[in-house]
Amino acid sequence: MDIRCYKCQTTLDLTTSSKVSRQEECPKCFSNIHCCKMCFFYEPKSYNECKEPVAQRIVDKEKNNFCEFFKLTTNSDVHEEKNNILSAADALFKK
Repeated sequence: MDIRCYKCQTTLDLTTSSKVSRQEECPKCFSNIHCCKMCFFYEPKSYNECKEPVAQRIVDKEKNNFCEFFKLTTNSDVHEEKNNILSAADALFKK
């Protein structure tokens, strides 16, 4: 799966297991890569916009940060997790 910049959608030469330094930037638009919007745990509808319950609050989701829970993600990771949750809910409430 491709890792794409959250801002310009440029495909990055990274994988979900890549170590991303805090200073790493998109080669096209120079947006920060080690930021909330590129993280698996980023969820705008969650408390503090993060699915990781013990992570410290980060105000600017587009700036690099020191979050120890950062996990690089693909768009497909997010869709797959949502589908799994919906499937589990359907199975639970199925008549």
